[in-house]
Amino acid sequence: MLQIDRELDARGLNCPLPILKAKKALAEMTSGQVLKVIATDAGSVRDFQAFARQTGNELLHQESNGGEHISILKRR
Repeated sequence: MLQIDRELDARGLNCPLPILKAKKALAEMTSGQVLKVIATDAGSVRDFQAFARQTGNELLHQESNGGEHISILKRR
C-alpha cells in the first residue's frame, strides 16, 4: 500500500488548472513525499505524464475510474 502524504481534489477543473495546482502542492512538499491528484479532465492523464517527464517528479501510478482520473506523483 502506497502512503499518500497529500491529496489534491482537482475535480471539475479543466487544463491547465489540475497541473498548476499539483505544481503548487508539490512545491510545498518535501522530497520523497507523495501527492495524489483526483481530476475529471481526461486530458490530465496525458498532462501528468508530460509534467513528470519535464519536472523530474516521479509518476508512480495512474488510473481512470468512472470519469475520475487519479495520478500519484512522488516529489523529486
